[in-house]
Amino acid sequence: MNQSDRQLWLIRALLEQMPEYGDVEIPLRPDRQWRLLRGLMNVRPPVPADAAFLEVQDAFLQEMTREKGVVDGGSLPPCRRDARLRLWQGDITTLRCGAIVNAANSQLLGCFSPCHGCIDNAILYSITKVLKCA
Repeated sequence: MNQSDRQLWLIRALLEQMPEYGDVEIPLRPDRQWRLLRGLMNVRPPVPADAAFLEVQDAFLQEMTREKGVVDGGSLPPCRRDARLRLWQGDITTLRCGAIVNAANSQLLGCFSPCHGCIDNAILYSITKVLKCA
């Protein structure tokens, strides 16, 4: 199964798990499929997933990580004022590190809008990817 096959498989599996989205059409363009997949992953209820789903999702996320590359946060130069801290300007989804400081909202709850281009969703995606690849 290639990356495109995995993406479609995951979309179909999520649509099957959530009948309320059964009328959603799967786009033809891979970038639109990715956006749909991200949205479905964001709204999926926190219930156990079966082994087949986890296996395909893991392979999908590992390949995405391989394609993008990973920056080791420990290799970044330390801050002058506190050697425990490192600053990173770039795509946080490529960063391997112990923690990311979030510009959180006042409720400290994060974003509730699937596929919104905010920092919360980028961090959530990054953390999910790191956990899957650890």
